[in-house]
Amino acid sequence: MKFSAWRILAPLCVLPLLACGQTPVSNNDASTASAGSEASAEITRTLSAKLEKTYQGQNLKVLSVNATPVAGLYEVLVTGNQIVYVDSKANYMLVGDLLDINTRKSLTEARLSEINKIDFAQLPLENAIKEVRGNGRQKIAVFADPDCPFCKKLEEEFEQLTDVTIYTFLMPIPSLHPQAEPKSVQIWCQKDRVTAWTNWMRRNVAPPTVADCPNPVAQTMALGEKFGFNGTPTVIFPNGKVQSGYMDKAALETALKESNP
Repeated sequence: MKFSAWRILAPLCVLPLLACGQTPVSNNDASTASAGSEASAEITRTLSAKLEKTYQGQNLKVLSVNATPVAGLYEVLVTGNQIVYVDSKANYMLVGDLLDINTRKSLTEARLSEINKIDFAQLPLENAIKEVRGNGRQKIAVFADPDCPFCKKLEEEFEQLTDVTIYTFLMPIPSLHPQAEPKSVQIWCQKDRVTAWTNWMRRNVAPPTVADCPNPVAQTMALGEKFGFNGTPTVIFPNGKVQSGYMDKAALETALKESNP
């Protein structure tokens, strides 16, 4: 599991729970705030040295340091694409969203939207379960765990969508759901894996037992980790936006309309 600033730096932080695993992160509102300017080389060196030494046990690495609209407060991007805020000597730290009171927008979320963008065209779609609904014109991808209750809840919303192609990458999280990985393999190895997946996720009907077969489950788990996904479901839209956690039908339809030309 990758380093998570939310877990290591702020274990008492309480945020809405909509996903299995990591606290949900959205990048759906990139246009609402601009990224901060890069901090000076001196500030970057000072903050990087202090934070990496303090959290060397967690293998934390500073990826970038930027100024914020708040004087003396710096945005620090660390391992796992997590953002924290510190003073100029890294003696004090804030973990959470930096909000613009005037616009009522999250500057943190806007920055993460740019950092976490994914090139949809580069996804290995051949390793996903492909469900075509209606004409399948709109596209969406999701990393999901077969034993994640929020993934099942999201599948109920998917079932109400029309004219969409859903690519499901199997990303079991064994630390939360010990049987999820073998279950993922079993679903992939079914003759009709789309039906096996939707019957299990939307109707709680388990597929028949079959022999294990060559499958991409380990690869998709590694891909999710590479992207920094520590929770499921995590949805990717064609415009590169990422949404971690459950979304209702209305939110899905809005995001699909915005991201599918």
